[in-house]
Amino acid sequence: QVQLVESGGGLVQAGGSLRLSCAASGRIFSINTMGWYRQAPGKQRELVATITSSGITNYADSVKGRFTISRDNAKNLVYLQMNSLKPDDTAVYYCNRLQESRLYWGQGTQVTVSS
Repeated sequence: QVQLVESGGGLVQAGGSLRLSCAASGRIFSINTMGWYRQAPGKQRELVATITSSGITNYADSVKGRFTISRDNAKNLVYLQMNSLKPDDTAVYYCNRLQESRLYWGQGTQVTVSS
């Protein structure tokens, strides 16, 4: 099993920044992909960004140029730096990890952007 714990959410004004962190523990394998997804009230969960263990990244069009995903493989951490935040970015942000064809999710952290 893999456990994922997110942190760093909170309330921020539009135009501000937040950095989310996700710590992975448990049955960790070096080959994996980690990602951030978000779910706003009344909407489906959607991709924000992913990063492979070799550092290849992928972003949703809505966050390109504003958000940056990164990881520290030695510490089993993944980060999401969010800049120029908009009210539409308000959601619960979830970390996930894909390894050995299994997908694990964290419990989520709330991000609220006020206008």
